[in-house]
Amino acid sequence: MQETRTDRPLPLEGILVADFSRVLAGPLATMMLADLGARVIKVERPGAGDDTRTWGPPWSPTGSTYFESVNRGKESVALDLSDAGDLALAHELTRRADVLIHNFKPGTMSKLGLGYDEIREDNPGIVYCAINGFGSRAGRDLLGYDFVVQAVGGLMSITGERDEPMKAGVALVDVLTGKDAAIGILAALNARQRTGHGDHLEVTLLTSLLGSLVNQGQSALETGRSPGGMGNQHPSIAPYETLHTADGLIAVACGNDGQFARLAAAIGRPDLANDPRFTTNALRVEHRPVLLAELEDALTAADAATWVDRLNGAQVPAGRVNTIHEAVRLACDLELDPLIEVGPNHAAQIRHPITWTAYQPSEPTPPPGLGEHTDAVRAWLRG
Repeated sequence: MQETRTDRPLPLEGILVADFSRVLAGPLATMMLADLGARVIKVERPGAGDDTRTWGPPWSPTGSTYFESVNRGKESVALDLSDAGDLALAHELTRRADVLIHNFKPGTMSKLGLGYDEIREDNPGIVYCAINGFGSRAGRDLLGYDFVVQAVGGLMSITGERDEPMKAGVALVDVLTGKDAAIGILAALNARQRTGHGDHLEVTLLTSLLGSLVNQGQSALETGRSPGGMGNQHPSIAPYETLHTADGLIAVACGNDGQFARLAAAIGRPDLANDPRFTTNALRVEHRPVLLAELEDALTAADAATWVDRLNGAQVPAGRVNTIHEAVRLACDLELDPLIEVGPNHAAQIRHPITWTAYQPSEPTPPPGLGEHTDAVRAWLRG
C-alpha cells in the first residue's frame, strides 16, 4: 500500500554541506543533496565565483545557463581563502558541516589546512569527498577535464563511427562522477549513524567513466580486443539501432526473438522471423547489413510517427529521435512531471529524477547570485 505524500522533512533535512567545488561534477552532486533536503553552502571566490558563471552563451536573464543547471537550492558565500579571516570562517564552516565536497587538485585543500586529516580532528563525523580527474597518486598533477577523460578513458572510441571517435553530447563523465560522489556520500552518512565516524572519499573522473563502460568494458577484458565505434548500432543485439523511415529516423530496440517476430509482423514482413539468417539474435547480429536492408525497405513505406505508433502497439520498443524540447514534452505527456519552478525570473528546470511516495518536495530556491548569502553566512559562522 502506497503511503500518501506529506510535507514532512526531506531525507537529508538537517544535513549541512560545505561545497568547495566548482564547474560540474561537484556542483551536480551537491545540488542533488540540496534536492534531497540538505543545506548547501557554496564557497566561491570573491569577484569571480564558480568558473561556469562566465560559461556562455547561452545566458539567462540572471546569468549563465550552465551555472544555473547545477546550482539551485544553494547559498553562495564569497570567501577569499588566501585571507586569514576568511580562511578562519571556512574552517568554522567545515567544523560544523556534515559533508565537505571539493574538486581542487590533490594537495590544495591540505595546504589551506582544510584537508581531511586536519578537519576530522575537530569534526570526526565529517564525510569528506574529494573529486579529481586521475586520482591523488601517480595522476595527481594531471588536469581532469571531461572532454579529455572521454578521450583517454575509452568512451570516445566506442562512440560515433569506427573511423571517427565522438564525444557524448553532454559532459557525461562529469555527470557520472557527480552521481557516484552523491552515492558515496549517502553511503558514508548511513555508515556514520552506526559508527559515529565519517570517512574520506575520493571519486575520480577516470574511474567513474571506466565503471560506466559495463558490457563494453567487460567485452574488452574477456576477449582481449577493444570494441570500436558502431554509430547507433549495438554490438551484441540486432536490430537495436536507428532505422530510416519515409521521413526520418526511429530507434528500434529488439531485445529478444519474440520482439523481433512482432516487429516483422508489424512492418508486413512476418517471413523475416522465419528466415534462417534471422531466427536468433546471434544470427541477426551476424547478418546485420542484410537484415537492416530488409527492414528499411519496409519502413520507408510510411512516416516515423506511423511506425512508432504501430510498433509500440505491437509491444516493440521504438521511438522517434527527439530534440530536447520534444523529449521534455514527451515526459510531460507521460505525466512524469519532469520540470520544477525555481522562482520568478528563472526558467523552469529539470527536476531531480526521483519521485517520492512519502515526501512532497518544496519549490527549491533559485541558483544564487555570487556572494548573495555572504553577509548572512558570515554572521552565522561568527555567532
